[in-house]
Amino acid sequence: MKTHKAVILCDGRPPEPDLLERELNDAQLFIAADGGANTARELGFKPDLVVGDMDSFIPHKEDSFDVITDPDQETNDLEKALSAALERKADYVVVLGAVGRRLDHTLKNLSVLKQFNHRFDSLLFKDRYGITRLIRSPFRESFPVGTTLSLFPLSGEVKGITTKGLQYSLKNESLKNGLRDGTSNKTTQQEIEILFEEGDLLLFTANPDN
Repeated sequence: MKTHKAVILCDGRPPEPDLLERELNDAQLFIAADGGANTARELGFKPDLVVGDMDSFIPHKEDSFDVITDPDQETNDLEKALSAALERKADYVVVLGAVGRRLDHTLKNLSVLKQFNHRFDSLLFKDRYGITRLIRSPFRESFPVGTTLSLFPLSGEVKGITTKGLQYSLKNESLKNGLRDGTSNKTTQQEIEILFEEGDLLLFTANPDN
């Protein structure tokens, strides 16, 4: 089945223009979440759709994209954008500009990641520093040896974690908020494996130059 990819640009720390361009090269849909449209314009890109409560978006008379105003204050702009991506049959989503600037917005967007993760085949947050995702068990993927990655329990505790191919391995162990996490581990072989029994496990993979 052909993947239908959507790129969503939020109003957090702007992505590097080459990152946005690279992600758009194979995307079928480009959605700006409210003020993300201002960032897109500044970087020289035009979204297919702008969606949000429109408290940040600055319209220009020459705009030629669709705008959906949703004033609902029970959902944030990323939730609105992800719902729009679902309605348009996207199954693979890359979100840019979801982190940085206000910490409360970053934390909210991580909560939204948990809310929507199971509804897509792949949902990734990307920025200049790396890729953030919620993984499913079993997780297997190949990375260059020496890649830095971190494991965090997104909510509460993640139980029964076993890893293969990491410098600091876990063997049926737990990570828990406020007690233990798995920051700044490194891959020791190309293919790694992460298994866990219960919980929401966040994986951050650093770009090679970070």
